Amino acid sequence: MKIHEYQAKELFGEYGIPVQAQETATEAQAARRAAERFGGEVVIKAQVLVGGRGKAGGVQLAASGEEAEKKAGDILALQIKDLPVERVLVAPAADIQQEYYLGLILDRGSKTIVLMISAEGGVDIEELAATSPEKIRQLPINPVDGVEVGALRKILAETFPSPELQKQAEDTVEKLYRLFIEKDCSLVEINPYAKVEGEQLLALDAKINFDDNALYKHPELERFKNPEEYSDDEIEARRHGLSFVSLDGDIGCIVNGAGLAMATLDIVKLYGGNPANFLDVGGSSSPEKVLNALRIILGNPKVKAILINIFGGITRCDDIANGILMAMDQIEIKVPMVIRLIGTNDVEGRKLLTERGFQVAEQLSDAVAQVVRQVEGGAAQ
Repeated sequence: MKIHEYQAKELFGEYGIPVQAQETATEAQAARRAAERFGGEVVIKAQVLVGGRGKAGGVQLAASGEEAEKKAGDILALQIKDLPVERVLVAPAADIQQEYYLGLILDRGSKTIVLMISAEGGVDIEELAATSPEKIRQLPINPVDGVEVGALRKILAETFPSPELQKQAEDTVEKLYRLFIEKDCSLVEINPYAKVEGEQLLALDAKINFDDNALYKHPELERFKNPEEYSDDEIEARRHGLSFVSLDGDIGCIVNGAGLAMATLDIVKLYGGNPANFLDVGGSSSPEKVLNALRIILGNPKVKAILINIFGGITRCDDIANGILMAMDQIEIKVPMVIRLIGTNDVEGRKLLTERGFQVAEQLSDAVAQVVRQVEGGAAQ
């Protein structure tokens, strides 16, 4: 789960990480009032769940309330990477003397949390990572042992020029790490982590991603959920207990098991098709799950054919077949559907479906080839 900058800064503040005062606005006049309350120059920043706001015109300075209103209106009219800007953050402009980068990321390969620090933070950090990766120092942290203070101080001394800045950065890293662990994050990032007047380091931007699989442990994070992060289909799927991700293709996929679902998407691509979604109905034999899955997929106008791939273990193939037949009785299915059933009660399941005229296969390669032909045949027509 991703959250907006203003939400991440709210969490930073709760953990004692230095941030500025801030207000948000969904209309230009509210941005003007916020700027007038702050007084002096302010920064107005688009709140969207993608990067690259600055280069897209989504970050502007304003010297007065009137200018803040105009620039907030311009930003609220933007679309950044196809996402409309619906909210802006207003904060006092900072006198930045040096921009640093500070981040923590989960590295599943090494099974560590990696601290990344650079003395060259700012909008070009991605380019820096690509062209001069040696300028981003890294410190792996074993989550069992936590941050090793000696190693941390060494890397901070190599990055920050004074003991005072090193002390502040050490405090921030410790608090960021505590947030990362306690809230089950996959990414926490400050860019820029800026030196301002008075030899002070501030988090002038904030980014936090949470591990979706751990959200059940954190009801306090519900307030941060943003509907724009999920498609309508994904929201509907969650309501029915389905694991679903929207994709850009035209072959709807219903599979039991996340690993099998990923393999199915790969094979569809291998045969020249384009999956419209990832959908895992899980190990349940509930026919209602299949019915709900079909409803969600058929709600996508791009879908030209449907592939159902069931490897029955806990999931009984005859129950899946009954779910498909139930769907046929309740909703109109106008696109061709190819079904592969193998495993527990697969003979019974395939018999139920073939008697109703469905295309049924035992081999996944045969099923994928059939569904891709169906889409290509429809396109040719």
